Amino acid sequence: KESKKRKRTEEAEKVSEDQSSSVIQEPPIKAKKTRKKELSKAEKKLAKRESALERADEEEEKKLFQNKAKQKKAASRADTKSVANSDAGATVKQQKKKKVVDETVNRRTVFVGNLPVNCTVQALKSRFKEYGQIKSIRFRSLVPAEDTLSKKLAAIKHKVHPNAKFINAYVVFKEECDAIKALNENGTEIATGFHIRVDIASKNSSHDNKRSVFLGNLSYDINDDAVREHFSVCGGVVAVRIVRDRKTGLGKGFGYVLFENTDAVHLALKLNDSVLMGRKIRVKRCGEKWKTPQKSPDQPRAPKDRVDTTLKKERCSNDSFVGEKAVPLKKSTKPKRLKAIPKKKSGKNK
Repeated sequence: KESKKRKRTEEAEKVSEDQSSSVIQEPPIKAKKTRKKELSKAEKKLAKRESALERADEEEEKKLFQNKAKQKKAASRADTKSVANSDAGATVKQQKKKKVVDETVNRRTVFVGNLPVNCTVQALKSRFKEYGQIKSIRFRSLVPAEDTLSKKLAAIKHKVHPNAKFINAYVVFKEECDAIKALNENGTEIATGFHIRVDIASKNSSHDNKRSVFLGNLSYDINDDAVREHFSVCGGVVAVRIVRDRKTGLGKGFGYVLFENTDAVHLALKLNDSVLMGRKIRVKRCGEKWKTPQKSPDQPRAPKDRVDTTLKKERCSNDSFVGEKAVPLKKSTKPKRLKAIPKKKSGKNK
């Protein structure tokens, strides 16, 4: 029995020893595992390189995204610019079309000047309807009787200023050839003392300066027929044009006369300084500048250094503004009194 107990105890001790040995041998195994987990220097370098490459990739992606956004913005701006340019081009085309349309209308339009104030649309239509179909007639250069009235209302209500003597009109035909035919009415007497002036309203209508003369120093109340009568001695007068103010209808003091031939121009130049309605008028060729009359060379010139007092007095006219002069004070005739010297007081050193 005792031998059996000893065997059991020995076996138990062996088992405990085996267990203890197994427990003691475990830590070095764990240490080996921890050593395997620790990275070497080469591995650390590789990890750093990989992280740097990842960062570079991220930065490149960001740059690409930003560039795409910029390209989208530029494309949107280009689209807006193209739309604006297309709109501008459309507006330019529309303006060109309007200009072309206006020019074609002007070619079909006839300007009729020097009409009497009491002229009506019906009278003017009956005058020009024989040349072709008329689309519209409108009066211009009206001076309203009141400042509150517009020219359009004054034309409709026939409320014209009593001093106004003439009006102008535009007659629009359906075809251009009809407007050219209507030019035959130029210079005809539509009423007593009113020879009308008919011309194409187009800007391209050429004016012959070789057959025209310029008139200056005209009276403001002058009418076309007075100028026509004055220059009818020189030759056939085609048209008379006096430049007038749009608001008042009064002349601005100058005008033009168109003759049938250039020979009439030479005769008209001889009427320079002739009297018309109480004024000496100036007559010259169109395009020439007016030159002031120069002094005769026989008169000796005074030297520049010498100053003549008489010329200065003549320059200062009596009409020039003179300020109020100060009135000088009157000097007293009494003699001035001498100031009395105060005497020395008594009791002081002599």
